Amino acid sequence: MRLFTPKGRQLIGVDVSSTSVKIVEIQRQQGLFHLASYGIEPLPPGQVVEKSIVDIEAIGDAISRLTRRLKLSSKNAATAVSGAAVITKVIDMDAKLNDTEREALIRLDAEQYIPYPLSEVNMDFEVLGPSTLDDELVQVLLVASRSENVDQRVDALAFGGLSTKVVDIESHAMERAFGLIADTLPNQPEITALIDIGHTQTTLYIVKDGEFVYSREQLFGGIQLTEAIQNRYGVNYEEAYYHKRDQTLPEDYRSEVLLPFVDDLIQQMTRSLQFYFSSSQYNNVDYIMLCGGSAAIPDLTNLVAQKLGATVSIADPFTNMSIAPQINAEQLAVDAPSLMVACGLALRSFD
Repeated sequence: MRLFTPKGRQLIGVDVSSTSVKIVEIQRQQGLFHLASYGIEPLPPGQVVEKSIVDIEAIGDAISRLTRRLKLSSKNAATAVSGAAVITKVIDMDAKLNDTEREALIRLDAEQYIPYPLSEVNMDFEVLGPSTLDDELVQVLLVASRSENVDQRVDALAFGGLSTKVVDIESHAMERAFGLIADTLPNQPEITALIDIGHTQTTLYIVKDGEFVYSREQLFGGIQLTEAIQNRYGVNYEEAYYHKRDQTLPEDYRSEVLLPFVDDLIQQMTRSLQFYFSSSQYNNVDYIMLCGGSAAIPDLTNLVAQKLGATVSIADPFTNMSIAPQINAEQLAVDAPSLMVACGLALRSFD
């Protein structure tokens, strides 16, 4: 299983996160993207821990339930690995080499780039374009992941009745989905902070002129809010998670639980931004966009805008797509910010 694979086939985007399996199917109709179907299947705690699948069959069962419900047009899928599971490096190589020669050379020098034996990794590469160092060189993106990380996802999708044709990188899928939104941002910002607020971590992506140039992960996410609800109201994890999602909590929830969580979240955002500013020539961003499951917290955009002094919006990669009639538009608006990776994976159909 290579990490970049042959193109030109209909692929279903499958994002396996720590709280759910998300599936997106995108088709092209009359030259425009069309959201044919999507679904989210919640997962019990502990089935995916730190991006690693603990119970492959349970994840497969969740995928199977979701695919039966969605009646997908294809069994071919794209999924992603992420975080510490992935090593990426841009190297300069002779432009005259063909792919076979390039791969042989990379494998010969692999120990320079990859801290694991080649027998334990899935590796692939892609030519990015001319090198900035020499006209006779090209920049090559080298990507490697421990084989066990790839195999977990391939096996889970197989249990769910899907055939994995592409294993992508989560950040690349995110970048692909952001590309659908970039042209809709007001005043075409030069520097955009895309902040992915996940269950266990928040990731800052800096986008300069449409290209992802920086990322930083912080171990803080929606789980802190769920745990605060548990502690405040004496409920178990599942009850807290569903009350948070359905917004069925007592009147003091906003003042006693939500606002303190948002303050902590904004502190994490500020810290990540300061790390970026300290390593670049910039000291501010032109625009902030929020995505991830916790981006749908009511009034979060206004609170972040007030604290950080920037224009803030919620990511919706489907904003310029036609939507299949069976899809509930109101529910999609709530779910869209958590579907960025699944959407970016589904877009691999059109590379």
